[in-house]
Amino acid sequence: MTALVPLLAGLGTGLALIVAIGVQNAYLLRLAVSAPVRVVAAAVAVCAVSDAVLIIAGVLGVGVVIERFPVALVVVRFVGAAFLVVYGVLAARRALRPTGQAMAVEQEAADDGVAVPTVAARTTVARARAAHGTAGAAGRGAEEPPGRSSAPVSRTAAAARAVPTLGAAVATMLVFTWANPHVYLDTLVFLGSVANQQGVDDRWWWTVGAVAASCLWFGALGFGGRLLRPLFAKPLTWRVFDGLVAVVMLSFGVALAVGA
Repeated sequence: MTALVPLLAGLGTGLALIVAIGVQNAYLLRLAVSAPVRVVAAAVAVCAVSDAVLIIAGVLGVGVVIERFPVALVVVRFVGAAFLVVYGVLAARRALRPTGQAMAVEQEAADDGVAVPTVAARTTVARARAAHGTAGAAGRGAEEPPGRSSAPVSRTAAAARAVPTLGAAVATMLVFTWANPHVYLDTLVFLGSVANQQGVDDRWWWTVGAVAASCLWFGALGFGGRLLRPLFAKPLTWRVFDGLVAVVMLSFGVALAVGA
């Protein structure tokens, strides 16, 4: 019972810090609805392990070192700001010019055995068209005119490009996590100081609770976000989502650049 109080306190404090609209959460949600399970699992692991490392380092007193070298945070701030602005511009471009994300979601959902509206219907229509084309070609004794199949091929290529690879997803998530100076201030300095206020014995139970909060939140967002796939099978949803992501990324990037 003695250990339960600091553990729950750490859990609540950790959730209060990470359950908010931020660059990590926005990108993880994007992966949840468009990427394979292994990519989502890797991104969740990067977020949870990074938070655990930072929280434990803060409890051990590394936050004091960070406070004594503010130049390091300045460098991180400008690198993070540049990355966020670039990603925000790309998200805005995707919102204005969709690149096949909805089609990628449908394909990935079909591979996972998830029922997404319109997938079965489109598959049936595609098979019917293929059968009709084969029969027609046999009857006419002629091949289909060149260029007729170029549109489906180009759409498939666009959908493939829309699905993030494992390496790209992990690298992007690492930048979003470690190139953000606020993560050092919030996790290393703030959480570290709060944990050490719990006393010698209770601080580690408090740390366990804070780490558990990160694991619970990122796991729920990453794997629970896959339930939104039917919604993201619509191109309009992607345009709205990318528009919101662009606003979030550009806002955070500008705020970092001006030192907010």
